[in-house]
Amino acid sequence: MECHKTTEHTAYPLFYDVEPSEVRKQRGAVEKAFAKHENEEAAEKWRDALKEAADLAGWELKNTADRHEAKFIQKVVGEISLELRSIDFSFDEKLVGMETRIYDVLSFLRTSLNDVRTIGIKGMGGGGKTTLARAVFDQISFQFEGKSFVENVREVSKASLSGLKSLQNQILSDVFSDQSISVSSVYDGKNMMKKRMNSKKVLLVLDDVDHIEQLEALVGETNWFKPGSRIIITTRDEQVLVAHGVKSIHNVKLLSDNEAICLFNRYAFVRETPDLTYKELSRLVVHYADGLPLTIRVLGSFLCGKNELEWTDALKRLKTIPLMETLKKLELSYTSLEEDYKEIFLDVACILKGWSKALAIEALESCGFHARNGLRVLEQKSLITINHNGYLGMHDHIEEMGKNIIRRTHPDMPHKHSRLWIDEEIEDVLANDLGSNKIYTILRV
Repeated sequence: MECHKTTEHTAYPLFYDVEPSEVRKQRGAVEKAFAKHENEEAAEKWRDALKEAADLAGWELKNTADRHEAKFIQKVVGEISLELRSIDFSFDEKLVGMETRIYDVLSFLRTSLNDVRTIGIKGMGGGGKTTLARAVFDQISFQFEGKSFVENVREVSKASLSGLKSLQNQILSDVFSDQSISVSSVYDGKNMMKKRMNSKKVLLVLDDVDHIEQLEALVGETNWFKPGSRIIITTRDEQVLVAHGVKSIHNVKLLSDNEAICLFNRYAFVRETPDLTYKELSRLVVHYADGLPLTIRVLGSFLCGKNELEWTDALKRLKTIPLMETLKKLELSYTSLEEDYKEIFLDVACILKGWSKALAIEALESCGFHARNGLRVLEQKSLITINHNGYLGMHDHIEEMGKNIIRRTHPDMPHKHSRLWIDEEIEDVLANDLGSNKIYTILRV
């Protein structure tokens, strides 16, 4: 109880075969026990401490099913885990802003409950989905009888015909690490997982899923798993989760300005507070990153150890030459689109960002596109947003990526671009009669 009174500790009483009221009022078994120690000097301190403890929220063994101690222990461990909001980040000192995000996921997973739960973590590329899933996995994996964190599901499953089979092998080998397991085919893998996974309470993370076929092969139905199991799926495409029947979909939040500057400082200066000389330059970098953790980490690592002139030069370069590491990550979402959805995406990136959804649909339909479905696909793939007022939005880096796709094939020849949005280039094309049938959209503000 002395520890409980400090700011660093919290006490929880366990009432083991005793009523809380007996402890609080010190009657019954407690009264008889104290009768044997009335003459001891510490008896009064013990009385006071037990009275205080009995007023705290805790657990009574008799309230658990069948008075089974193992179930009681499981319940205590599960509920205490949810209370541990002060996350131990010792596994990665550069994690920033994760505490509340982890707690949001844990509050749904409710590991103390004896059901099978699946949660989807959705967001744009480089937004921190994998980092969040890994942090949650590290935080709660000790509570499970088996665990597996499957990285790069999209990449591995498409790398070869045996990609899905190798992922099934990985999951089974991770969960049943004491056994030799080999899957001969995806069909065989499904049957083996269905028969064996329900023998253990497991924690399974599937990272970067982009097709329903992957979920059908790797997690199938909830009855594949033993009650108490938890499944976490990260994806850029909400439709994959919807199609698989995932009811809880968690949108990963980008970093706030304060979180972003803190993360940047840890990479650029290897500490939380920057050199005052670089304060304004740091602010400009964070503004450019617009809350995207990937960009912050890449720029922080690149600028670490460089002088002011080199920082200034790097920022000037970003105005005309995008950060390729970020663009490559984001472009994976674009390349997975069907051709007509790619065209709709490029129109939004170059022309329609900020338009109302109704006007955008009207414009796109006049060009022959199936706009309503197309915009919904882009939204589900985390490429655009539609706010509560019905206006189209897009992260700055995704817009930058779209415009880069248009410009990069002929960087110095705007008249060969399919879309024009820069006034000077539009004036040059019109004034010098450089227009061609390659240009079909012009935005003049």
